[in-house]
Amino acid sequence: MKFIVSSTYLLKQLQVLGGVINSSNTLPILDNFLFELSSSQLIVSASDLETTMSSTLEVESDSEGSVAIPARLLLDTLKTFPEQPLTFIIEDNNTIEISSNHGKYALAYANGNEFPKAVSLDKPSTTTIVGDILATAISKTIFAAGNDDLRPVMSGVFFQFSTEGLTFVATDAHKLVKYTREDVSATEVAEFIMPKKPLNLLKGILAGSEDDVIVEYNDSNAKFTFDNVELICRLIDGKYPNYEAVIPKENPNKLTIARNQFLSSVKRVSIFSNKTTHQIRLKIAGAELNISAEDIDYSNKAEERLTCDYQGDDMQIGFNSRFLTEMLNNLNADDVQLEMSLPNRAGILTPIDGLDEGEQITMLVMPVMLNS
Repeated sequence: MKFIVSSTYLLKQLQVLGGVINSSNTLPILDNFLFELSSSQLIVSASDLETTMSSTLEVESDSEGSVAIPARLLLDTLKTFPEQPLTFIIEDNNTIEISSNHGKYALAYANGNEFPKAVSLDKPSTTTIVGDILATAISKTIFAAGNDDLRPVMSGVFFQFSTEGLTFVATDAHKLVKYTREDVSATEVAEFIMPKKPLNLLKGILAGSEDDVIVEYNDSNAKFTFDNVELICRLIDGKYPNYEAVIPKENPNKLTIARNQFLSSVKRVSIFSNKTTHQIRLKIAGAELNISAEDIDYSNKAEERLTCDYQGDDMQIGFNSRFLTEMLNNLNADDVQLEMSLPNRAGILTPIDGLDEGEQITMLVMPVMLNS
């Protein structure tokens, strides 16, 4: 088995796949890339049992075969090469020899048949989304997903497909983000929960991509196909909580403010907040927003006044500044609106501008109790 491939082309593909491999694997074979060659087509795969990703490369070859090559060693070697053709020759003594312009490098390989096979989806439903839209949907929601192992359903992003549009939801019970696209729709209704790891991989690869992504899914797995890459992952099992029930419908108090001004003010004031609660207080009266924080243990306190546009009753409400900062950072609007009803009910943050046609985003943040 022998093939010739460009060093930078191979490295670029392998770096994408390398994100799948865990730093410590229970099965030693998972520390390898699987190379499957059939004449001029080379399929390289990486897996962690939950997620399998494969990429199809064009190489110069007329042989066939499959081997598993140590990922770390191969990546570290390829990173040091300038652009040049590399010749891979698989020897009989279980070593693979790489020849470059300047030298030869031999490394041990494992039998390709030991590598776990990717699952095939039987009778999947299919939806097609533009890569950049999917990447945006992931990056707008994934930061709000939880990290709690006891509630695995909340540690992923909920995909809700219907004929009217696509909805992506993430929550950790303190904050919630709902992202909707009405300009893309599915042929049938479907719901599934995607784990974080494959989503982060997709987000990195698809940002700015104009290619169509074919999403296939059944009850247990989802498969994303685009360009020359295929990603299959196991879905999180369980029923997603009814998120619509927690979004308050009646919010008479509406605050409109410039996002950057609000964000930098919250960041500054939060430096003086209590290090465990990160609590900041918003006090709104007329057209003035007063943001304050206090750390009684160290006698630190800060207070800022901003002008804003406000309709509603004067009120005081407390928020965790970390959640507010995260949410404001993830919006790219110039102005945002914060809708509230009572100091113990969730606030709803929405962008006023900066959205595409058919794009909607709703962020919900739970208040914290103020000790007045």
